[in-house]
Amino acid sequence: MNFLADESVDRQIVDRLRRDGHTVRYTAEMEQGISDDVVLALANEQADVLLTADKDFGELVFRQGRVASGIFLVRLAGLSPARKAAFVSLTVSQHSGELPGAFGVLTPRSFRVRKLG
Repeated sequence: MNFLADESVDRQIVDRLRRDGHTVRYTAEMEQGISDDVVLALANEQADVLLTADKDFGELVFRQGRVASGIFLVRLAGLSPARKAAFVSLTVSQHSGELPGAFGVLTPRSFRVRKLG
């Protein structure tokens, strides 16, 4: 699976997904401080699922009607980066078919998916 991880995502999550065999472009390695609009456009250019911890992308997609090829929102505050990486890795392995074209939200207790468009 192909992801674009924005700079709100812990490096350990990016590294874990890469070890799992996924292609992950990481905005922190590209250019820091990129606006949310540009991040969303970058993800859409290559049909990447946008991996983020920033709730503002929900605003862009649901309230402003912006198009997204998929968004995976990680809401795991309070967990160690290693634990977050394990949660994300497991969720991707179990739900990879649901992520494209959807808005997924991962919390310590659940994973919810809503189709976009």
